[in-house]
Amino acid sequence: MPPIPPLEIAVIRNADDWPDHFDALAERAVLATLAGAKPRIKGAAEISVLLTDDAEQRELNAQYRGKDASTNVLSFPQIEPFDPVIGILGDITLARETLIREAEEQGTSLEDHFTHLVVHGFLHILGYDHLDEDEALEMEGLETQILAGLGIADPYAE
Repeated sequence: MPPIPPLEIAVIRNADDWPDHFDALAERAVLATLAGAKPRIKGAAEISVLLTDDAEQRELNAQYRGKDASTNVLSFPQIEPFDPVIGILGDITLARETLIREAEEQGTSLEDHFTHLVVHGFLHILGYDHLDEDEALEMEGLETQILAGLGIADPYAE
């Protein structure tokens, strides 16, 4: 089997108070998603993960989705759905305050919730979506499988 071309994962901090170890969590989640989703890999690639706050996330959500509210994660793909992995793949942005609130509400650790949302965001970059029930079941099943490989419980379990 030929070696896998390099994937550069740029973790960018636009907000204070993100713990330092979240860079490694983001990288681990992206690599696990790449391994779990098994996309066709054609060459060197790059993805960025932006660690931001609710104010910036709200601006991004308003500008790109027409929704004037913060949200936990946004994905900005630069490749067509299910295209081979090569070049600039896209950006994932995460809002710290929203993630903290959701983790508390769900009774999970911030680290596990963050990891889940990076996996979720990267699956969107690769082409997965949850617009209809069949797509949602496929995407959630893949998320659950990838997270289980990281030792994280199924976020969709009742």
